[in-house]
Order: sequence, then C-alpha cells, then structure tokens
Amino acid sequence: MEITEFRIDVPQADLDDLRDRLARTRWPSEIPGTGWSRGVPLDYLRELAAYWADGYDWRVHEARLNEFPQYTTEIDGATVHFLHVRSPHPDATPLLLTHGWPGSVVEFLDVIEPLTRPEDPADAFHLVIPSIPGFGFSGPTRETGWELKRIAAAWAELMSRLGYERFGAQGGDWGSGISREVGLLCPERVIGVHLNYLLTFPSGDPEEMAALTEEEQRRLGGLKRFEDELSGYMYIQATRPQTLAYALNDSPVGQLAWIVEKFKDWTDAKDVPEEAVDRDRLLTNVMLYWLTGTAGSSAQLYYEFAQAWGMPEMLTVPTGLALFPAEVAPPIRAWAEKTNTIVHWSEFDRGGHFAAMEEPDLLVADVQAFFRGLRSRP
Repeated sequence: MEITEFRIDVPQADLDDLRDRLARTRWPSEIPGTGWSRGVPLDYLRELAAYWADGYDWRVHEARLNEFPQYTTEIDGATVHFLHVRSPHPDATPLLLTHGWPGSVVEFLDVIEPLTRPEDPADAFHLVIPSIPGFGFSGPTRETGWELKRIAAAWAELMSRLGYERFGAQGGDWGSGISREVGLLCPERVIGVHLNYLLTFPSGDPEEMAALTEEEQRRLGGLKRFEDELSGYMYIQATRPQTLAYALNDSPVGQLAWIVEKFKDWTDAKDVPEEAVDRDRLLTNVMLYWLTGTAGSSAQLYYEFAQAWGMPEMLTVPTGLALFPAEVAPPIRAWAEKTNTIVHWSEFDRGGHFAAMEEPDLLVADVQAFFRGLRSRP
C-alpha cells in the first residue's frame, strides 16, 4: 500500500553510453528513391540520430518531467510509476489518463496545465497519469499475464489508494482499451470514459455494409490499409516480443527507428514526424524506452493481449469519442454504439493518433466538454 515519491535522475554514465552507441552505429544500405514506403529513410534517420547525440539535451527534458509530482507504488506484484497532479480547485474531477504504445506519460505533458488550471473551475481535473506496467519507469515487468483487464484492476486499486472513489478515464491506443476495461470492471466508480481511439470491425452483414456512407467506407479502407501495410510491428510484438527485444535494447538507432516510424504513419504529418510532433518531445518519449530498457517488456503487452483477446463487452458507462482525421482506422459510429454507450462524438479537421501531443488544445476542450455534458445529464 506504500506510495513513494519518485524523481527522475538518470546517471551521466547512461547518457555517455547512449552517445557512444550512437556514434558507433552500423548503418544499413538502402534502395535509392524508396522514401518511407519500406520503412524509415536512411538520410532522415542519420540526421535525427546525429541531433539526438549532439543537439538534444536530456537534462532539460528530465527537469521538465520532474516539475510534476511523481510516485511509485507496488500493485499486484508490479511497480507502477505515475504522475499525480492535483488541481488548485478542490472540487476538481479526478481523471485517469492512460498512454499507449509507442507512447508514454510524455504524451500528456502539454495537457496537464490546461486540465488542472482551466479558466472555469468547473472544468478542472485532478490528474493521475500512470506508466503502464512494462513501460518506462513502471518496467520492466517481472511476470506474465499483464493484459488489459489486469492493468485495469491495478488502475482501480491505484485510484483507491489515492482516495478517489469516483473518477473519469481517458486514453488513446492501449489507453483506450485500458480505460474501457476500467469502466467494465467498476462502472459504479467511473463517471465517464473519454477516448481518442477505438477500433470497430465489420459484422459481415451485407445490408449493413451496403448502408455505409462514403466516409464510412473510407474509414473501413483505413482498417484494411493497416492490416495490409502497417501492422507488421504488431504481429512481431504479439508473437515474438523477446526476440525483438535483443535488437531494440542494444541499439538506440534501432529503438529510434522502431518508434519514429509510427509517429510518421499515425500522425497528421506529410513528410516527417516533426510536422506533427515536436522533435525534442519525440526524442524524450524514445528516451523513456531506451533509458529504462523497456522495448521488450512494453512489447509483451501485445503478446498478452493476443492470448487473452475476446469480443468486446458492452460498456454501460457514458462514453465520448474524439476523432482525429489522420487516425489509422477511425471508428464507424453505428458499430461503436454496439459495444459502447456513446453520449458524445466529436470529429476534428486536424490531428492524428497521438492527439495529446499533436493537438493538445483540441483534446483538452473535448475532454472538458464531455465531462461538462455528463454533469448536466439527469
């Protein structure tokens, strides 16, 4: 039950080792003119790695992270690291924010201030932002079985330890699935679930498929593109995460490429990820994987999910969705409503999968609007 204060203080030797490894990278060849079509381009990655070695200053971003109160506690045999940022408004709504892969608590740095200190005190939140077991300073995990339901149970216990009997949940990517599971586990405690990612799947009903609008058909095409072209990482992590870990844990450039590719494919960026996400913020996110050696343990979540997967259960907790156009496979509302109690649905004209990093203002306003709407419901 003990909660311990935590402060990030990376040994200088670890930073020196990183710089040395970057300098000694054994670069592969590349077929000219292929761009991003076969993976991360060589020239782009060499330049980014050079900046990581000689331009990026970890200490600046370490200090930024340490501006927020952080803690660790042990739940169900796992270390759980979390940020706990209380609003100055005592009646603020407790809100659990959960990241995904290849994200981290770094995703939420730009939403903390506006969510805890809004202009209208009624829109204020006390924020709890945990690192998923196996990720960052919550990792690596020490045993098997950490799938979404178990993580949700740990989150419910964490909120109890912090004294929050009633709270909201928000997330994208794995944070979406975990937030839904928290709502399924303890619906009497969860005020509402706000998501910025939700996969929906076709039923195969010919009449239902024929009734799809042109936009819904486009979204279904996004799902097909993901399955055909963009899902290779998922099958590797869901089947052989340990084998992958040897490469990513030993090579910082390998870890960088594995993550930066997703920030190109899944964001509202045309040519390079930095069009959507600040370069230093992207590298700080990568650093949390590299410095903690959690490339492999974070990938284990895909393996655990594949072993435990079942059809989604009906979530009765009021649910809101914020949809961003560059999302890989945006949901179709009629299908989303089959397994979720949708009371709020927003669609935006910019942004992608990493909404809290790409468009923090839009996400903050939508979270506030969703929970404001719940307060006005009978």
